[in-house]
Amino acid sequence: MEFNIEFYETSSGRCPVREFLDELKEFNPDDFAAVLAGLAKLRNREYHRPPLSKPIGDDLFELRHVAKLNTRVLYFFMKGQRIILVHGLRKKTRALPARERQVALERKRDWLARNPT
Repeated sequence: MEFNIEFYETSSGRCPVREFLDELKEFNPDDFAAVLAGLAKLRNREYHRPPLSKPIGDDLFELRHVAKLNTRVLYFFMKGQRIILVHGLRKKTRALPARERQVALERKRDWLARNPT
């Protein structure tokens, strides 16, 4: 059984990860293709471990693509084989900035509050 990949939406209807991926596709198609391939592996249950995917605490995970700029898509799992994408970022360093992790955690909390299981 495959996982369903869903995008977090704000209460106003914005989809930050989709916006991030659209921008990535426009400015760096190779990295975009690598991230999509990584998402396909997650969806197909092929690879839910390092180096592709890594837990970052509070039941959050990061999909990792290492290149000149490191690309990350942060997500969490839900019952029913669901993966919820909450945040995307690019950075020069390997370490995940605490600020970016906090953004993902706030979006996770918002999603859970608006989508009771």
